[in-house]
Amino acid sequence: MHMFGWIVTAISLSGYAGVVILMAIESACIPLPSEVIMPFAGYLAFTGRFDLIVAATAGAIGCSLGSGLAWWVGMHGGRTAVERWGRYVLISRTELAQADRFFARYGILAVFAARLLPIVRTFISLPAGIARMPFAKFQIYTFIGSWPWCFGLAYLGFVLGKAWNHDPRVHQFFHRFDLAVAALLALGFAWYVAHKWRARV
Repeated sequence: MHMFGWIVTAISLSGYAGVVILMAIESACIPLPSEVIMPFAGYLAFTGRFDLIVAATAGAIGCSLGSGLAWWVGMHGGRTAVERWGRYVLISRTELAQADRFFARYGILAVFAARLLPIVRTFISLPAGIARMPFAKFQIYTFIGSWPWCFGLAYLGFVLGKAWNHDPRVHQFFHRFDLAVAALLALGFAWYVAHKWRARV
């Protein structure tokens, strides 16, 4: 519940800028849930404080900024780090080469589709940078893929309307969602380590 309260407070105090900043953090490989950020922005549109379209656009701009930072890190330092230290996180040079070929062939589709998927959207930018996907294309398809995601979540908050403050089930849902995201990240990491370990044995 702490993360939910922090997100609500940040947007309440800083308006559209808060949406941009929080969505930038979410897109820079930091698992801050857009599934909480954008619905609250949508709720503020219901109250008349925000405009729904502007809120969605602010969210997509934030996604582009944060993703651009993660891409830059991947482009300028990620490859060297993976080549030098990848074996310690179970990433081989062969897999790095496979990622290069994948992004060369499917990069545009991968980035666009990833922006529409929970959790995956948070982490796609770093490997795109490591694979040296062209920055202009990366940013264009990041924005195009992010906008419908942001609008859909904001519209959900708009539809919730009065229930946001008057139905305790709404806050209970977001609290459970925070826990579910943390659990999925932990399970995903455990699966990755187990899968890579079995492949090495």
